[in-house]
Amino acid sequence: MEPSISSWLFRIFITFFICFLGFASSDSSRMPTITMNSTAEFQNHTAISEFRILNRKALGDCPDPNPYLQINVSSKSGLSDEEYVSVTLSGVLVPADSDWVAMITPAHSEVSSCPFNGIQYQQTGDLSKLPLLCHYPVKAQYVSNDPDYLSCKKKECKKYRNGVCVLTTCSASLKFHVINFRTDIEFVFFAGGFETPCILKRSNALSFNTPKMPLYGHLSSIDSTGTSMRLTWVSGDKERQQVQYGDGKSQTSAVTTFSQHDMCSSILPSPAKDFGWHDPGYIHSAVMTGLQPSTTVSYKYGSDSAGWSNQIKFKTPPAGGSDEVKFLAFGDMGKAPRDASAEHYIQPGSLSVIKAMADEVASGSIDSIFHIGDISYATGFLVEWDFFLQLISPVASKLSYMTAIGNHERDYMESGSVYETPDSGGECGVPYETYFPMPTPAKDKPWYSIEQGSVHFTVISTEHDWSKNSEQYEWMNKDMAAVDRSKTPWLIFTGMDFWYEKSNFKTSMVPSRHRPMYSSSEGLILPSVDDKFVEAVEPLLLGNKKQCKAMPKKDENGIDTYDNTNYSAPVHSIIGMAGFTLDKFPAGADSWSLSRISEFGYVRVHATQEELKFEYVNANTRKVEDSFRITKSQRT
Repeated sequence: MEPSISSWLFRIFITFFICFLGFASSDSSRMPTITMNSTAEFQNHTAISEFRILNRKALGDCPDPNPYLQINVSSKSGLSDEEYVSVTLSGVLVPADSDWVAMITPAHSEVSSCPFNGIQYQQTGDLSKLPLLCHYPVKAQYVSNDPDYLSCKKKECKKYRNGVCVLTTCSASLKFHVINFRTDIEFVFFAGGFETPCILKRSNALSFNTPKMPLYGHLSSIDSTGTSMRLTWVSGDKERQQVQYGDGKSQTSAVTTFSQHDMCSSILPSPAKDFGWHDPGYIHSAVMTGLQPSTTVSYKYGSDSAGWSNQIKFKTPPAGGSDEVKFLAFGDMGKAPRDASAEHYIQPGSLSVIKAMADEVASGSIDSIFHIGDISYATGFLVEWDFFLQLISPVASKLSYMTAIGNHERDYMESGSVYETPDSGGECGVPYETYFPMPTPAKDKPWYSIEQGSVHFTVISTEHDWSKNSEQYEWMNKDMAAVDRSKTPWLIFTGMDFWYEKSNFKTSMVPSRHRPMYSSSEGLILPSVDDKFVEAVEPLLLGNKKQCKAMPKKDENGIDTYDNTNYSAPVHSIIGMAGFTLDKFPAGADSWSLSRISEFGYVRVHATQEELKFEYVNANTRKVEDSFRITKSQRT
């Protein structure tokens, strides 16, 4: 979409206005910084932390003549695909609570001052304190994470006089969780905190032992038969590889990748196109055919030259129209560090949620998973996709892991998104659609439908045009109208944190906080609900029944039960609690808002031909904290 002349002029004006504010307010004793404090306005776009402003800091070498300073890394013979690396700092003369260590990849990245990256960084949606490093540090820790550092309990004498120590230095050790990024890494010791960083010492570059290793395999369904499954994985090898499965079967991979050129940008390069870029390697994909639904199969993937994965067992989903399906569903998961580091964007609940779901998957009781929107929260910092893929491996390698695109995967200025926010940091859906190929009609048309058991899933993109008569609108209408309710009586309509379930007579359900049709929470700056979306899409779903006219009844077990024999109202569930920092609920809410829980977790759904049971599972306690069921209408 070509911008108008007026829009270009407006963006140029805003850019220079921000520059003027920054340089006018900068401290003359430092390099100029660009500063704008408006975090409240963008709180729904991005998380704010002091580490995230690191990429917008003026930087140089510290005026430190210390000849004793050393930085050593435990893994000297090469890095494995996953390990905890010890970084030891020694020879420190005066420990400070502002000392910190960053992990940087690739190791040849320029760690120097880039004063204009502050303007670029705002394209993640974060307009807090600005300016910076030329390249994004993957993660960082304050040296005071070692409790003995500031007190200098680990001392070493560096100078003696007449047999008496006259100069001692201090040391510290930090643990960093490292996974195979394919490129070299290095560790850099900084002073000055994240606010005024300067370089004290850099380690040597460290390489991975197997940079071509096939990793992070994850599964998805390609149709409703349960007889074919797509496996997608990442490798540093561009040559085609194989998945070997079952009793001697194999399929050869198709190979693709993406580059900085594929990332979106505006007047200034986006983070994805600039300092947040990291080479993704090569993405392999192969379809395993000749399977049976609801069956366990083993597989491995790779090649003799690049290496092979471990042998893994996975379960195919039930075929559409079969008696039942059990699945887990959630939105807004992302990832979090497994060490004490700060990272670009942390979703604190993700570790406990993935652990709880992995235990359920290991029990063999779950058939599939649906992750609806806000997948990795990389938002233009591409190395974080590797962290996310590694995080979900315990579940995504064993079951069909179906996804929907969210604002943090797609939205960007002048990209054709419905919402022209900078939420994707310039990714514009390219990494998402490459890592998670779904059975969609075409590139950048990330909507699809699929059936498992008694459920027909209609998966839309809330970020692409959904207005009446648009391509996606017409597809939605046609897809839902074609559902055979004798085969799949339950229709689940889902998009970015939005679920809508219908039985034969239009009963509904919905997940999360970005694009819900209804919400008991008010937005601070932007409204919680897009009325235009409701106006366009709700008639497709509810047949214009827009008022809540009935409440559920408790069954003999105390579970809210919606009997569709006399349908009168939708049931709406918001389930965006899989990792991102949780919102608090307002003190009061309308009577139609029956249950509100602000805890990390996911939903467990069991759908049979006769009823649908919905349970919210607290990931930390593993307890079911809320549940309801919808019974099938007896009308024909």
